[in-house]
Amino acid sequence: MNRKTAFLLLCGWLTTTVLFAQNGVLVFQSDFGLKDGAVSAMKGVAVGVSPSLRIFDLTHEIPPYNIWEAAYRLLQTAPYYPKGTVFVSVCDPGVGTDRKSVVLLTQSGHYFVTPDNGTLTLIAEKLGIQEVREIDEAVNRLRNSSESYTFHGRDVYAYTGARLAAKVITFAQVGKKLPAEVTKIPYQRPVFEKGVLKGNIPVLDVQYGNVWTNIPRQLFGQLGVKTGETVRVRIFNKDQTVFDGRVPLVHTFGESQEGANVAYFNSLLNFSVAVNMGNFAEKYTVSSGPDWRIEVEK
Repeated sequence: MNRKTAFLLLCGWLTTTVLFAQNGVLVFQSDFGLKDGAVSAMKGVAVGVSPSLRIFDLTHEIPPYNIWEAAYRLLQTAPYYPKGTVFVSVCDPGVGTDRKSVVLLTQSGHYFVTPDNGTLTLIAEKLGIQEVREIDEAVNRLRNSSESYTFHGRDVYAYTGARLAAKVITFAQVGKKLPAEVTKIPYQRPVFEKGVLKGNIPVLDVQYGNVWTNIPRQLFGQLGVKTGETVRVRIFNKDQTVFDGRVPLVHTFGESQEGANVAYFNSLLNFSVAVNMGNFAEKYTVSSGPDWRIEVEK
């Protein structure tokens, strides 16, 4: 290797290190709920690594074992945090099995510490995979926890995430480098085919029962539908039709009567349907997840 090549490689390494440097921000997500001390224990581990960490909660109300919703909540939230933020996501029905514990560094410069069980499906697609490393538990595991097999959120993920966020370890010290891929959950990606928009219902706006989709406003524009016009909406659970009706497109809920069905673009600028001052999901028995699909046409 000549000097010029070595210099260019060094510059590339330094640039990547600066761009993706950890920033001391640690964000927790889990399906633990807040009824007991599990979340507090994870935070205690993190503070024990470094009291100067800035620790935030994404949510701890993921429905139990719902890996898909954990994946979506990361997608909904992570892009709004700065580069270098470390996310610890624990929805781990396979805890104690041979599923890998990993840290994903995205091309956007965010770090995700989690079991590789599908949680990274949407983040990997949206933010891109820069590198994946497997957590070396011989190094990155809470001291005196080796006989605990059912709380990796505390013993492995919180500990590793805190060490990474606090710069106690570098990304390379997480563990061995893996192929640049993650376990993915199959679902309907947004497409426009033969005049029909097809997409997934990844999650509900749980407080209000609005039905969110993954169909972006830009893709919806290919329908050529204007505000005030109606669209035909069909919702499926696998192959079973759950809803089939025409719905007016509005800018905001106040443009319709109370109790009326409406279509709109949510805060992520994705196509959504709702009942004004009501609950669409309850009214039509609609849920969300990788098996839930939607079709929209003129």
